[in-house]
Amino acid sequence: MIQSISVTGVRLDLDDTTKKYVEKKIGRLDRFLPRHARKSATAEVILKEVNRSHGNKYEAEVVLRVPEKQLTAKDSTLNVLAAVDIVEAKLSGQLRKYKETHTAHEGKSRRMLSRFKRSYAREQ
Repeated sequence: MIQSISVTGVRLDLDDTTKKYVEKKIGRLDRFLPRHARKSATAEVILKEVNRSHGNKYEAEVVLRVPEKQLTAKDSTLNVLAAVDIVEAKLSGQLRKYKETHTAHEGKSRRMLSRFKRSYAREQ
């Protein structure tokens, strides 16, 4: 669970159920983080009430700060909770890419070593 999550509402009164829902959804994103980034990750959630011409009424923006990077996602829908769900899905994809670039890939070298061991065992 991401420990430091700040939830703010702009022109919107946030009740406890909405805050708990946002903290639960955004807090679960730590499962996509590499282990070295879990302790220092912080999230800032901004929920806005906007009146757009095409009918979208609520906007959710999440800024997730991890070591060496700042990930952002933004979406607007008719429902606050739906916007949070969409933003969470966007951030999970971004975190997956972040994890791929910031972790050491040892899979290929391990396969090479096991092949060498098998071929060496056949010769004896």
